[in-house]
Amino acid sequence: MADEHKKVLEIIVEATPHPWAKDMISYVEVVTLEDPEFPQHPDRIYSVTYDHGPHENRKGVLSPGNSVYVKDKMEFYVKDTGES
Repeated sequence: MADEHKKVLEIIVEATPHPWAKDMISYVEVVTLEDPEFPQHPDRIYSVTYDHGPHENRKGVLSPGNSVYVKDKMEFYVKDTGES
């Protein structure tokens, strides 16, 4: 029942809004929102940066294996590095 009151935020990945109901998001979750096939191709390498985050992490780089706190309207930028 407590989950009924959990706020769903809207995060923006490459200019596309996505609903998000967790306090944090991982590198894999961000990349998968941009490239839904990423979990089947983990050898692909992406550069992920973010902006408009909460005070814990206002802007920066999200690297593989890491997570960041999110807030409503936080923006993520995902670029394919071309490496594999």
